[in-house]
Amino acid sequence: KLLYYMHFLQNLKLSKRTGWYHHGIPAPESIADHMYRMAMLAMLVRPDGLDIPKCVMMALVHDLAEAQVGDLTPMCRVDKAEKQRRETEAIHYLTQDLLGNSPAAANILQLWHEYEERTTAEARLVKDLDCFELCLQTYEYELAHGTRDLQQFWLGAASKIAHPQVKSWTQALLRKRRALWEGRGIAYDTPIA
Repeated sequence: KLLYYMHFLQNLKLSKRTGWYHHGIPAPESIADHMYRMAMLAMLVRPDGLDIPKCVMMALVHDLAEAQVGDLTPMCRVDKAEKQRRETEAIHYLTQDLLGNSPAAANILQLWHEYEERTTAEARLVKDLDCFELCLQTYEYELAHGTRDLQQFWLGAASKIAHPQVKSWTQALLRKRRALWEGRGIAYDTPIA
């Protein structure tokens, strides 16, 4: 079962993030790409009382259920409750069924639930990193492809970020985005928080 679990994880490397497909991004990032950069970002955060190794691990498992259910976005027309049901079922299959009664399974499951519930400072930071990484990737696609219809990603993510350091990264990124679009002679309408 452990080998089957490892093979299952390949789905995260092969599955592309769905939102980018809906916007015509060529060769979009995979789910694993997103999770990896979030983990690296977690390593860059000042600890300030946070358990950074825990944040890194949480970033690496927060989308683990997508190895089975895929990256469900609002455009997939799956309501929030159904999405949560599918992901909960998938994470239990991936941890309890495939990894059995092991310390690793318990740790992965606990980290995933903690992220979903956002009851700890670490979970809230990782959610902020999730939003920031989305903004970062959005900017990179706008820069590389000149894509102009990615505003919804900014509006849905940038305003949710609360952690002071991640918020400052977001503000710096928004300034770069403003310069990019103004340099292209396009009106820029995302406020810098």
